Amino acid sequence: MIFLCIVVAACLASYHYKIPAELWEELVPLPEQGDIVIVKIAEGLNARQAAHEFQAQGALRSGNFNDLARWMTKLKVDRKIRPGIYHVIKSDPWVLARQLRVIKPALIKMTILPGADIFSLSSDLISFDVEVITAAIMNDFNYPARMRRVLPSAEESRIAFLRPETYLVVNKTPDDLVRAASASWWEKFSASFDKLPADGLIESAIVASMIEREVFRDSECARVAGVIYNRLERNMALQIDATVVYAWKLLKGEKLTRVLNKHLEIDSHYNTYKYPGLPPTPICVPGDAAWAAALNPELNEYYYYVAGKNGYHYFSSNYSEHLRNVRKARSER
Repeated sequence: MIFLCIVVAACLASYHYKIPAELWEELVPLPEQGDIVIVKIAEGLNARQAAHEFQAQGALRSGNFNDLARWMTKLKVDRKIRPGIYHVIKSDPWVLARQLRVIKPALIKMTILPGADIFSLSSDLISFDVEVITAAIMNDFNYPARMRRVLPSAEESRIAFLRPETYLVVNKTPDDLVRAASASWWEKFSASFDKLPADGLIESAIVASMIEREVFRDSECARVAGVIYNRLERNMALQIDATVVYAWKLLKGEKLTRVLNKHLEIDSHYNTYKYPGLPPTPICVPGDAAWAAALNPELNEYYYYVAGKNGYHYFSSNYSEHLRNVRKARSER
């Protein structure tokens, strides 16, 4: 008991009289056992707010968050606090602040896959009700402030502005995933927005989504984008198989693995064989290559393409040449 009193007195003296902590820290090593407390620190908290969370979530054995905040400043961890999940041993403010110097917060992985659509946004969200996922996507405050003025109103359109990637989040929730993915998209592509007309962003998103589903090789994305824009300029039907697949999933609940002539008759504005121009919304989450191609298409004179066996496409500038490429592609199967 006498020894403990001496140590406590030394700690107080060190703080108030600025005696280097290294002189007595070795006398009181960090605890290796004790009550483990799991504390979640959200993104955007300053040191004092984080200290309050540690107290509120039961990590302090004595004192209060003001004491912890002072020790965090004294030990220079106030600017090193990162969002995440902390596993700490319940301690006094001084000892807890010392733990925070060496503990790295854990984060949860959540993934959005390129090509995911509104029906299969992420396997990480499978345990959530559809209504909860929709609410997260439609909540403007889950998007960067500058991005909110350009957000489309349709849920199907908004998912195109979630950058597909694996994210580290504090909480495994749709809100956390949307916040991380939209911030990443804005950081990557916002510079391109100023170069587009008022309705150019959503049109680019639609084109990017079709490229994502149509193209297997990233190296061909810009060329396919050129074909799409060439056909739009001449008011030609786009005839994108991926939009037919989406129409069948949307209206029939059926996932096509191969588009046949009978499938082309479905009456949907997503059917780009039947209806000219772009479909009403994006059909999936585009990846970086698809977005880059939609924003910077290749300037070419192609109006047709057909997939070969190896995943690459044969491109042509007229219909007769296209028919020859179709025969060539079929001979490879």
